[in-house]
Amino acid sequence: MKKLVALFLALVMVLSLASFAAAEEPFEISVLLPQFPSDIDFVMENNPVLKAIEEKSGVKLNIQWGPNSTYGDILNTTLADKNPPMLVAATDARAPIIVNSARAGAFWDLTEAVKDAENYPYLAAGNPGVYANIAVDGHIYGIYRSRAFPRGGIYYRCDIAKEVGFDREVKTIEDLTELAEKLAGYSKDTYALNMCSYTAGTINVITVAFGAPNTWGVDADGNIYPAHKSEGYKKGLDWLRHLYEIGGIDPNFAQISTSDWDNIERTNKAFMRFDCLDNAHRQQEWFETNAGVTEQIFQSVGPVAKEDGSITVWPQNPGFNGEILVTKSVSEADLPKVLAFLNWCNSSEGQTIINAGLEGLTYDVQDGHRVVPEEKKDEYSKNSQMYHNNINQLGMGVAGNLEDPKAEVNRGYTQLRQRYEDLNALLAPYAVTNPCYPFVSETYTAFGAQLDQIISDAAVQYIAGQIDEAGLQAAWDDWAAQGGDAITMEYNEAYHAAQ
Repeated sequence: MKKLVALFLALVMVLSLASFAAAEEPFEISVLLPQFPSDIDFVMENNPVLKAIEEKSGVKLNIQWGPNSTYGDILNTTLADKNPPMLVAATDARAPIIVNSARAGAFWDLTEAVKDAENYPYLAAGNPGVYANIAVDGHIYGIYRSRAFPRGGIYYRCDIAKEVGFDREVKTIEDLTELAEKLAGYSKDTYALNMCSYTAGTINVITVAFGAPNTWGVDADGNIYPAHKSEGYKKGLDWLRHLYEIGGIDPNFAQISTSDWDNIERTNKAFMRFDCLDNAHRQQEWFETNAGVTEQIFQSVGPVAKEDGSITVWPQNPGFNGEILVTKSVSEADLPKVLAFLNWCNSSEGQTIINAGLEGLTYDVQDGHRVVPEEKKDEYSKNSQMYHNNINQLGMGVAGNLEDPKAEVNRGYTQLRQRYEDLNALLAPYAVTNPCYPFVSETYTAFGAQLDQIISDAAVQYIAGQIDEAGLQAAWDDWAAQGGDAITMEYNEAYHAAQ
């Protein structure tokens, strides 16, 4: 009996020492995240947000930031390194570097882990269809970063619109055209549409509104075809080309960095944007905080009908925006620890800290909601930049929004936050999905980036009047010859096999 007691006490002592050691030396995880913008001085040492994450999850984060404007290049270089970060955020789950790296064994296969509700309940609560969309050859290598659906759309300065004689709701493409033309004529040194080097979002919003498919479509015979071969795509480019011709788009739009996108609106240089609809309330609140605005000056647009009355919306994302991948820098023995951390990130506690920071540091709580009181805006904004910055890029939210407390829906002088929530629900039935998203084309994996660039460059050149219709068609023919036709064939094979 004495031996058993001695053994028990020894075991307790070992466990106590282990717990003490764990508390003293938390498990460290390195992670690569994108940063918006890139000139924020993020404080790593004595950071209360990182300390809270460490205390709650048992993990110490070592964050490497990559400016969003060059994040693709940084990710390519990082994954080629012999010892990449343990976790990497990929903003494009179908980028060739991600597919190729997955096939080369650079990431852990998480297919079974995301089904393990006993050990990882929050990861297992994710949408199976969304997980399937990020799979490579049927295997899941990451935890998707959930996003509001459909999210993409149009917003504009309604105060400027009133000044130029447009004071009604945008319901049709005809309305949108009239609004854009009037905004283009506001002054010689301002522009109607805020475009930058990220042209894909702008082009997708307007081409899909005209009836183009979302990247790939299915024709009347049930075959896959590329969006640029549709009538709607050409109509959308013509719409942008016309706006450019009348001075409604900055001639240097292709050279404007994404980090300057918000500032163009904040300096009153452009009055309309095709992008994420939630930017409308963010811009409104910026003007309220920094320019003393006390009335609604932004408006987000609802469903926009074509001449035949039909409505088609580019969803901006398929329910997620990239994924968080676990690289093979993590040993097999440590993999459960990393998965446990990712599971925590998706919990109520994890989501709240990662997405919002800490009470008393970046927000207060009033009536059960997160708020930033007027008298603390400067303090909390400074704290957010220093200590929280873009930690929310680690957010996934696969189990839904479990933040507690949640953000107050309406802030400032408008109802734009609530309108954003309402529009997501209103526009969702009109969202055009990409039928090829779950499939992998070998040719696209190998040459997709170059081929996409051919289509993108041609669109930009056509909008800017540098090439005509013949030049546009020549670029499309070049795309087809260099691999586009092969991609179309491979997607057709995969699509028909799935049917």
